[in-house]
Amino acid sequence: MLNPAHAISLFTKAPDIHLFKAGETIFEIGTTGQVMYGVIEGEVDMMVNGKVFETIQAGDVFGEGALVQDPPLRASTAVAKTDCKLAAMDKTHFKFLVQETPLFALEVIRSMSTRLRAAKAHLS
Repeated sequence: MLNPAHAISLFTKAPDIHLFKAGETIFEIGTTGQVMYGVIEGEVDMMVNGKVFETIQAGDVFGEGALVQDPPLRASTAVAKTDCKLAAMDKTHFKFLVQETPLFALEVIRSMSTRLRAAKAHLS
C-alpha cells in the first residue's frame, strides 16, 4: 500500500477527479485502459469472473497496468464498494509524478508487489 497521507496529497492535485456511487462499475475486464486511479476516499473491489479478489483502500492505486502494458487491456473489473472519490491519472500525469516525485514510482511498485504477494498467498 502507498503511504496514504503522501499518496492522497499527490492524488488530490490530479486534474481529473471522478466520483462513483457504491455498486458502480469503474472499468471492466478486457476493455482498453487509458488511466490508472488513486483512491482519495472510499473502497474499490477488484473482480475476476464475478469474484472479489481484493479491495483497494483510500491511499492506494489500481489500474496501473493500463499505463505500462501493451496492449493496455484491463485484467480485472473494478467496482466501487463504497461511494468513492478517485483521481484519474493518464500516462502523461503518471510520468510527471515519477519525474517530480521519484519515490512515487517506488510506492506504486511496492503496492503492486504487496498485492501480488497477497494473491500468491491465496493460491497456497
